[in-house]
Amino acid sequence: MLCLRVTGLGSSFILADAFFERRLATDGVSVSRFWIAACALLVVALTMMRATFATLVPLRVDEAYYWTWSSESVLSYLDHPPMVAWSVQLGTFLFGDTNLGVRLGGLLAMLAMQGLLADIVWRTTRDWRYTIFAVLLPEAALDYGLMMSKVAPDTAMIAFSMAMVWALVRLALSGDLRWWLLAGLFGGLALLSKYTAILLVPAIMAFAVVPSWRRQQLSSPYPWLAALIALVVFSPVLYWNAVHDWVSFRFQLDRPVQLEEWSLRFLGDFVGSQFVLLGPLLFPVLLIGVAMLGRRGFRARDPVAILLSMCVIGPLCFFLWRSLYGRIGDSWPLFVWPFGFACVAINLAGWRREAPASPMARIAPDVAAITVLGGIGCVVLAAVYYTASNANHLAQNDPIGKEAGFALVVDAARDELGGAGASWFATTDYRIYAMLRWHLKDRIPVVQVNERSRQIGFRAGQADSIGLVGLYVAPKDQPMREVWETTTAVLEPRALVDLTWRGVRYDTYRMEKLTKWQPVLSPPPGDPLYVSRPH
Repeated sequence: MLCLRVTGLGSSFILADAFFERRLATDGVSVSRFWIAACALLVVALTMMRATFATLVPLRVDEAYYWTWSSESVLSYLDHPPMVAWSVQLGTFLFGDTNLGVRLGGLLAMLAMQGLLADIVWRTTRDWRYTIFAVLLPEAALDYGLMMSKVAPDTAMIAFSMAMVWALVRLALSGDLRWWLLAGLFGGLALLSKYTAILLVPAIMAFAVVPSWRRQQLSSPYPWLAALIALVVFSPVLYWNAVHDWVSFRFQLDRPVQLEEWSLRFLGDFVGSQFVLLGPLLFPVLLIGVAMLGRRGFRARDPVAILLSMCVIGPLCFFLWRSLYGRIGDSWPLFVWPFGFACVAINLAGWRREAPASPMARIAPDVAAITVLGGIGCVVLAAVYYTASNANHLAQNDPIGKEAGFALVVDAARDELGGAGASWFATTDYRIYAMLRWHLKDRIPVVQVNERSRQIGFRAGQADSIGLVGLYVAPKDQPMREVWETTTAVLEPRALVDLTWRGVRYDTYRMEKLTKWQPVLSPPPGDPLYVSRPH
């Protein structure tokens, strides 16, 4: 691990002077080959670092939740389309029910994104300096350089939405309208990953309509065939929703707001988090690059510049509006910024070509190098902190620490299960349900007694092993008594156990013996134990 860190940092500092070949007077072809190879080696080293992080750091709650999906054979799920479950199935097929197996999809999505970024920027600029720059930009952002190792619906959507845009860039550069068909395929796969892929539609419309080729595009059958292909690929989710009263769509559209009137509170949280997850330098660099490329693109009616900039501007405007009324999830903008990386690299190439004497254009390479080097250094330090350190500097605010110590809670719960004479676990929270199932590997039945719509079509599992006595596990401060009031269950307090990580207590869980009631695994729609709401 230490060797990887030294290699990664050393390669990063060597690459700083390579971005714009300021002092190089040797043959251009050999120089570019050398730095392409150096970039590839650096990416390999950082990928190995992410794989180490993925292997050593315990699964987070949502990752365990998606793992529970992967053991079911259903067309779709309440929270999301099925791609994340398929991703986990692939990883666990190759590496078993391990941390790396569950997270393999995120590691592959990062590499796919970087490959597509490289091809887009190279075909647009024909300059390997900016191609290398674009490839290394995500390595400099914590959200990508480290956290792409986790599995989430967003990781697959990043790869497929980038592939869709790549196909459209190929269309714009070649003039071959048949690229629409491949774009439609990848667009459908992006929708199979996460519903928010729909936020890219305005960018695609601007790409087709704003440039002077609008008549050629709209009169061609290919854009319409692309839309049909995307719809066919997405049709399993449509069918699943149709036969289940559109439950997943209603679940998403009924997402409650935290505030009745607009406020700057969540807007500040959203913007502030981007400075942390992307980097204090990279975030403003992204905003400037997107704005400049968008301005240049709309002025010149350049389809590639319009497409890439609108893939950032459209979704970002939606998130900014939404943040006036509610919290924006950390992963929601993940699919947006890869298009921003392309915008920054392509804009920089155009800027330096059009105004080489401009003071800002002249210092841009230095700013770019500092941004990449500083960002990669921070990412490497974060990886070291979580994989080779026992410190806990963030204390209660550590996002990984809050969930990393759940294995000890499960061990205590398993011991208490025998003492209570129980044969199964009961929960009222999908997070606890997922972590119990992950750590127990289904050796003991676990049932979330409420929100059963989260498990539509799931196998009954070990229903025959659910006896007359269960053990209820819940956060101490959230006993969910309103759920139990709808049943005949009798709960008897048994024990408390703390969730701790590196010496810091994050939560306390209560355990209660449950008698005189058995779970209803298939309550009818509308039943209090069936209905789910976003958390």
